[in-house]
Amino acid sequence: MTYRIAGLDPEPFAPLFALDEDALAARRARLDHGFPCRVSLEEAQVGERLLLVHHTHHAVDSPFRAGVAIFVREQAREAALCRDRTLSVFEGRVLSLRGFTAEGMLAGCALVQPGEADAAIRALLAGGHILYIDAHNAAAGCFAARIERDEA
Repeated sequence: MTYRIAGLDPEPFAPLFALDEDALAARRARLDHGFPCRVSLEEAQVGERLLLVHHTHHAVDSPFRAGVAIFVREQAREAALCRDRTLSVFEGRVLSLRGFTAEGMLAGCALVQPGEADAAIRALLAGGHILYIDAHNAAAGCFAARIERDEA
């Protein structure tokens, strides 16, 4: 069983970096510093500008529809794609992995310590009923990335 982890499409976020503080606030967003980017799936560098914005990461017609605040680096121009391995931004964090069916229903979950994500991802996907996994940073609860079966 192989999997892929993809960053978010940067296009919806790019125009927001041109807005001033008031216009961002009207969209419940702001500029910030630090933290991992959900497009590049990398840690932001010290002093790098980030957008902090609400994102509906689980846009399904089920009780599990969900959204949280995410960070997007100003310089993130392309969505990251990682195949059959975890990301460095996963390695130092405790993660909550939430596995969902095609109908958007929770079908399995795991709380994993640093270094345990790969084995837990494979175990969740092994049963065949879980189509994708949403990874969250367990302490803050923020969305980290979507993990999907890789049929390629």
